[in-house]
Amino acid sequence: MPRASANELGYKPLDGGWGWMVVFGAHISIGFAYSTPKALSIFFKEIQEDLGASYSEIAWISSIMLAAMYAGGPVSSVLVNRFGSRLIVILGGLMCGLSMVTASFGSSIVYLYFCIGIIGGCGLSLNLNASLTIISKYFLAKRPLANGLAMAGSPVFLCVLAPLNQYLLDKFGWRGSLFILGGLMLNCCVAGALMRPVVAPCKPDSFALQMKVAEQPNERNTKLKGGCMSNAKFLDLSFFKDRGFVIYLIGNMMFIFGAYAPIVFLSAYAVVQGVEEYSAAYLLSITGFVDMFVRPGTGLIANSKWIRSRIQYFFSFAMIFNGTCHLLCPLMKSYTLLVVYAVFFGIGFGMVFALIFECLMDLMGNKRFPSAVGLVTIIECFPMLLGPPAAGLLVDIFGDYKYLFFMCGSVIVTGGLFLLVMNIYNYYMLEKENRAKDREQSQNNLESQDQVSVSERETKQTSEAAKE
Repeated sequence: MPRASANELGYKPLDGGWGWMVVFGAHISIGFAYSTPKALSIFFKEIQEDLGASYSEIAWISSIMLAAMYAGGPVSSVLVNRFGSRLIVILGGLMCGLSMVTASFGSSIVYLYFCIGIIGGCGLSLNLNASLTIISKYFLAKRPLANGLAMAGSPVFLCVLAPLNQYLLDKFGWRGSLFILGGLMLNCCVAGALMRPVVAPCKPDSFALQMKVAEQPNERNTKLKGGCMSNAKFLDLSFFKDRGFVIYLIGNMMFIFGAYAPIVFLSAYAVVQGVEEYSAAYLLSITGFVDMFVRPGTGLIANSKWIRSRIQYFFSFAMIFNGTCHLLCPLMKSYTLLVVYAVFFGIGFGMVFALIFECLMDLMGNKRFPSAVGLVTIIECFPMLLGPPAAGLLVDIFGDYKYLFFMCGSVIVTGGLFLLVMNIYNYYMLEKENRAKDREQSQNNLESQDQVSVSERETKQTSEAAKE
């Protein structure tokens, strides 16, 4: 796929400078967005016993939170285009803090669904979309590296939050832990303050429109109105006409369905295998620690000249590797083998999430990315919503965790193979279409040259006749 050019935005991205501070802010914002639904699983056993919930019911907390985070993508895109990333991330941080504090007073599972799942998920949605969008405005040549560093916030925060939540749980119970966690999540407001805007809203469109206005001043108002209206569009369904986007979306949905259930139930699975609770919580930290280094490393690899043009294939490989780890997990019975699984899980998970949004940017370009990511996230909320509860239901039915790992692994591997095969087909069709366009262009050029030659001959004959 061709890379987006600076002309799409009407300015040349800085690829550095204050952009690295923006990456640091996005690192914090994205870190809370992706690690919080996973780290909350530390509290699930205590909440389950306190409120009398089943495995599938308790899994809905993280599931609803993740689904709301993804479903809020289009709304977040519109708000980011209108108000900029800084204000939206600050608002998202306030919502996240409020959700955890109010959830600490909950007395029913439905109340936690609303506070943690809906309010907290919407806050995380504002943080995630705004952070990804502003990175695409600050970086172009170094964008894979910037995305990798920003996405590394998830494993870094998971590595810290998993043992911290276990410590808070032992000291203050799940209610006091949620209250303290709400205070920590207010740091997203600080992250948002770092996101200094590159341009004013509608600036990219205004840049292009000013060139047209200079040529056609009478149409100024109509064109300006159309430019801003296109930015504020809620859902752009024209993306479904793009073959590469549809392929990416289908494969991504299959990954999202199976991605989070193994994380949600990993600690509980380890406890069933006879692992002590603190050691079980550290499995998430091990996954996060490995993931922490894999994401920026993957960004560096993806930024190389050998991989950048083949990044879609690299993404397919990462998905297949991740799914294979889950298929092998039921064979891990001892704590040592579970640590090995956690390491390879961190590698596969980190590779996928370092590439997941970079691949979308590669397909859509910087200008179309905010609208595209909004559409992708709202569609992904459905597999996100159903994945963990479906896995919990398998545990309730069979009384064994191995079936959820088989389900998640098989779905992810199938999605990776689908992406691999369909991307080969897509690139082949693109080359074929480009050759057809080149032939058509050449034919048009020849016809134009023939017409010019005929016109020149006629002019010459006319001038000769006039002389005679």
